[in-house]
Amino acid sequence: MKMMKKIAVLISGNGSNLQSIIDACQQNRINGQVCAVFSNNASAYGLLRAEQAGIPAHFVNPAAYSDRMDFDFSLLTAIDQYQPDLVVLAGYMRILSGGFVQHYRGRLLNIHPSLLPKYPGLHTHRKAMENGDQEHGTSVHFVTEELDGGPIILQAKVPIFAEDQEEDIISRVQTQEHNIYPLVINWFLAGRLVMDGNSAIMDGKVLPPQGYASE
Repeated sequence: MKMMKKIAVLISGNGSNLQSIIDACQQNRINGQVCAVFSNNASAYGLLRAEQAGIPAHFVNPAAYSDRMDFDFSLLTAIDQYQPDLVVLAGYMRILSGGFVQHYRGRLLNIHPSLLPKYPGLHTHRKAMENGDQEHGTSVHFVTEELDGGPIILQAKVPIFAEDQEEDIISRVQTQEHNIYPLVINWFLAGRLVMDGNSAIMDGKVLPPQGYASE
């Protein structure tokens, strides 16, 4: 019997992407299961989502550690007890240390709310609006030491309309995130997607800089 592939998810907040991953596992759109959820925020609603789905949920308190390296080592030790095949960042708001990233190199994914390499870091929706962009979007990428800089796997674009408020754009982007993140996770668990050097490889072909099926 084939062992079910395991996904560990790191969150800091509401966990809407976590929910989309849990749902996709239950609906067999992801051939795998979420084995554990970790948060650096005790009041993250995502921890409750995990508990409601019967998934072990852990708060790791950054205040209990002297520095980022110590915290990340403790987090990594806790994650490794579950022996995940893939570690997924879903709205995880801490910058990871190089040691953590190296430990999971090639099996660490992030989703970032912009069309990378545009707007790494925070407040991406606001920046897109302020710059008068007509489109915005989201990117799933492998994580490397460079913040929001790892090889891009898949992007989804959304329009920005003149009358939009920031909330409108956030909502539009999240809808796309909930579609594309489970898709990419399933590609990885099925063995179709790997990271080699600093490239994302899909079905044996190196993906272009903007990821799969980019124009």
